[in-house]
Amino acid sequence: MDEEILLADLVMSLPPAVRLQRVVQTLRSYFRCDAVALLHLQDEQLIPVAAEGLEQEVFGRRFKVALHPRFSAILAQREAMRFRPGTELPDPYDGLLANQLGLPLPVHDCMGVSLYVEGQRWGVLTLDALEKDVFDETMRLELARHIILVEAAIRMTRLEEEVRSLRIQPAGNEQGGAWYASAPDIIGRSPVLLSLLQELQVVATSDVPVTLLGETGVGKELFARYLHVRSLRTGPLVQVNCAALPESLAESELFGHVRGAFSGATSDRAGRFEAAEGGTLFLDEVGELPVTIQAKLLRALQNGEIQRLGEDQPRKVQVRIIAATNRNLQLSVREGAFRADLYHRLSVYPVPIPPLRERGQDILMLAGHFLELNRARMGLRSVRLSPEAEYVLMQYAWPGNIRELEHVISRAIIKAVSQGGRRTAMLTLSPQILDLDPEVSTPQPPMMIDHTVTTSLLEATRIFQRHYIQQAINRSEGNWAAAARMLNLDASNLHKLARRLGLR
Repeated sequence: MDEEILLADLVMSLPPAVRLQRVVQTLRSYFRCDAVALLHLQDEQLIPVAAEGLEQEVFGRRFKVALHPRFSAILAQREAMRFRPGTELPDPYDGLLANQLGLPLPVHDCMGVSLYVEGQRWGVLTLDALEKDVFDETMRLELARHIILVEAAIRMTRLEEEVRSLRIQPAGNEQGGAWYASAPDIIGRSPVLLSLLQELQVVATSDVPVTLLGETGVGKELFARYLHVRSLRTGPLVQVNCAALPESLAESELFGHVRGAFSGATSDRAGRFEAAEGGTLFLDEVGELPVTIQAKLLRALQNGEIQRLGEDQPRKVQVRIIAATNRNLQLSVREGAFRADLYHRLSVYPVPIPPLRERGQDILMLAGHFLELNRARMGLRSVRLSPEAEYVLMQYAWPGNIRELEHVISRAIIKAVSQGGRRTAMLTLSPQILDLDPEVSTPQPPMMIDHTVTTSLLEATRIFQRHYIQQAINRSEGNWAAAARMLNLDASNLHKLARRLGLR
């Protein structure tokens, strides 16, 4: 029956995320295990692209193959492997399987197999169980038999994505890869982020100047790189931090100088514009650029010309400008701190980057990414968030955005180890160790209760349950499995309760 489901999915037109998610769901049901995951190999690290039974934060983790012996063993051969209970090789999912108790339970039984697409190693499929002896030799052979359909689903997904990319990209701009590999450094699956990436993919192929707008720490540099990689330009991406440019050196840094132009100029030197020839110049914190330099930057944008300091003849440059700022440039224009004509030149296509507090479950995925980075850096067996800690992270407003989240996770892990946490244990981070200001929280809509109506305690309880479950569903952006984990309920029980309360 499972093969019939997989075959039916192959001939159906499904979004990439849905197709691969249905694959892992079908396999989990067939093998009756606790978790199934599909991971794509890219730059010697495995990136989860579909999973069932694992915590949400796992999607943000990047598993470096060299640091995970089980993944290395799976990738080293074509046949399916089973790791028996008691295997000394540490399991990368220890403590990360979703369970109703919210405890960091170790994995006891595991199978895995390497995946190949068009003759090239693509990634791995893993199956895990919290109980011993769930898998046997017969099931290992069964897994090997299912791999043909799994690899076919991946090929189908990639073909559909390539067709979609050709529809929105000009000829000759072949990026390769699929949706799950297109932006490995930009972590998240929230609708607001996916919509932004789709918009940037379209604008990337134009040469219009783009200004990335957003609060400090939202990752504007990553989105600038995303634009450059998907552009038609073959030159480099050159970054300039305008806030760090001393006014006395800003002109030379951007446009270059000739020998003798000023004291200490002992030779000719090209500036950042020339270094970015044929590529992209990323002007970070452009709102901090000295006013004296803004007129020359305007000339470069208007005429494609720059002039080295101390040189008489202008030089032609072919450079695309991407700017970024956390300031209100319109206000700076009104205050005379920024030229109005330069503002309009730079803001041909303004792109607001959403703050972290608006990205829902992306918060947990990013937290998982930083947990794995610090786990590897500090040589820990396993580190995870408690359900209470996940709730606190989701409620916090993140004024410092992704940069603040990274620092919070790093400090918490260091503190946990310094307070006696053993590196060979499975560390669980509590809300207390995160040390977040409880007053800096995302406001929640108040629960409206009609005090003019007298009702029974049972009905009042039903009203509260409906409201509380609906909040969890909203916070998890309609993902019922994630909402169940947030409420510490089994997913099937949540569906039954929702039906009784009239939510389904």
